[in-house]
Amino acid sequence: MPQPQLEFAEAELIKRVCDGMPEAFEELVRPYERLVYVTAISILKNQADAEEVAQEAVLKAFSKLSSFRAECKFSTWLIQITYNEARMKLRKDHRHLYESIDERQEGSEGDYWPRDFADWRPIPSELLEENETRQALQNAISSLSPTYREVVILRDVQNLSIKDAATILGVTEGTVKTRLHRARLLLRDALAPGIDGCWSTGQSYQKVRPW
Repeated sequence: MPQPQLEFAEAELIKRVCDGMPEAFEELVRPYERLVYVTAISILKNQADAEEVAQEAVLKAFSKLSSFRAECKFSTWLIQITYNEARMKLRKDHRHLYESIDERQEGSEGDYWPRDFADWRPIPSELLEENETRQALQNAISSLSPTYREVVILRDVQNLSIKDAATILGVTEGTVKTRLHRARLLLRDALAPGIDGCWSTGQSYQKVRPW
């Protein structure tokens, strides 16, 4: 869907939710479920914690939807919430922050709680080919410090714009560019010993040099 049409459709869904149709929120957030999870796990590097944060971020987005002013895209706003939640959990280092929301719930005063929106585990059909090249790339990204890993995930994995990445991270666009440049250099150095043409020729990643 072209971006103007997508934004119009999302605006309509947001209006429906705010007008008392909470079920429309599921349709609104569905396209970004994987994006939310990838953001969380890129920071927390733990599946269980990432699932908790992903669910909490979705709930927070639902509860604060009326405050969304469309100053950025809905997806950017949602990922910013996820990023903040993940960073907060990382700082607190708690293991059981949130209640399970496996089933749709309503509070004693009729407050609506959306059900869990997704199976946050990897979906085989959406993953890259399982091979040594993919594993090497994952290892290289995981080896980066959080500052560089987060910007790589936002820009090169999730394909967000520089502007959106800057909004989510709370830094300037220039800072995003600088961090991304340095992160790519670090990834190049980490991958260089086995990169000699193997990706373009379809061969498996392998160490072809001793360093």
